[in-house]
Amino acid sequence: MEERRVVVTGCGVLSCVGNDVTTFWDSLVNGRCGIGTITRFDTSAYRTHIAGEIKDLDVSAHINVKEARRMDLFTQYAVIAAGEALRNAQLDSNPGEKRADGERFGCMVSSGVGGLATLGRECLVLNDRGPDRVSPFLIPMMISDMAAGSVAMRYDLRGPNMGLVTACATGCHSIGEAFWTIKHDDADVMVAGGAEASIVPLGLAGFCALKALSTRNDDPLHASRPFDLDRDGFVMSEGAGVLVLEELGHAVRRGAPILAEVVGYGATADAYHITSPAPDGNGCARAIQMAMRHAGISPDELDYINAHGTSTHLNDKYETLALKAALGDAAKTVAISSTKGTTGHSLGAAGGLECIACIKSIETGIVPPTINYETPDPECDLDYTPNTAVKRDVNYALNCNLGFGGHNGAMLFKKFER
Repeated sequence: MEERRVVVTGCGVLSCVGNDVTTFWDSLVNGRCGIGTITRFDTSAYRTHIAGEIKDLDVSAHINVKEARRMDLFTQYAVIAAGEALRNAQLDSNPGEKRADGERFGCMVSSGVGGLATLGRECLVLNDRGPDRVSPFLIPMMISDMAAGSVAMRYDLRGPNMGLVTACATGCHSIGEAFWTIKHDDADVMVAGGAEASIVPLGLAGFCALKALSTRNDDPLHASRPFDLDRDGFVMSEGAGVLVLEELGHAVRRGAPILAEVVGYGATADAYHITSPAPDGNGCARAIQMAMRHAGISPDELDYINAHGTSTHLNDKYETLALKAALGDAAKTVAISSTKGTTGHSLGAAGGLECIACIKSIETGIVPPTINYETPDPECDLDYTPNTAVKRDVNYALNCNLGFGGHNGAMLFKKFER
């Protein structure tokens, strides 16, 4: 079979720092943090009161009210971000409109957690009013694959369709598996990424119980501080990051905008612990090396790495070890940053958003900063692009994501050349 090259032709974003790609990227480059006090419910009984909420989003401008009522918020986010990605790829169509070649268009957009708001609400209904009053839409609104299902139904994408769930690596793995789907000639176009909407009482309570969240409640703008010595946990956020991946010939024939080429993907397991990364970083290192092997590049060819960098003690320490294990001496010279200082941690959406950050870095020649980096940690001793964006020619950019359960993902993008 002839080698099929895969390119990115569109991106779509919803985030706490912008509801489109342009605003999102401008916020990352300029270090505008989107974290604040939670406004949607009373957090006085919780250890953590802060998160990265999406602001100023009029869902009715994108989805009619009746349809939106039958979608959990994470699915609404997925549909809206997918719409922007398809428009930017010049592949948009009216909702419900048949696509002549829809069998060659697929979708892998998922969520790490799924419809937690719906689940929490309907649990209260069950307890207070009994089983007969539970919504018939509970199951289809709650399940994580409904993001892919709803995007596919809206835009008539009849090719391969699934919702992968690998916690905070969900978006990354969804993009990676979509990449392979096109490489293997099972589709010409894939809509891929992640969406999350877990800033709800049950979600916040669960992460508080794990003691995984920052409690810097009086200073939300400086609460997420990846790789900083004084980090005290991650900050939940929400949103969606969706890419349009396309076989190169298909994109060229229709004159599509080509933003970057996808050249590598790695997926491994730590097989170590339900929440902690492996202490030696071996699983993450192997995912990075797998992506580089697919691309046929050496570590010193990497220009930028968007690290998982959650602002938790163990992740940042062990991810640093993973980068050293994967890259050797090149780990000291590659530009690294975690954009979670700006956005917080959007869980299953993180991979989509951070792959878009890699693509924009290639496009603009700018490495976004790790904000709130004030006190170096001797155990995190690489170049994390502290506080200020850096201009740099970026030919290869790599994104890393790690998920509870020991899931590791790495996506590798290249500046497009004919």
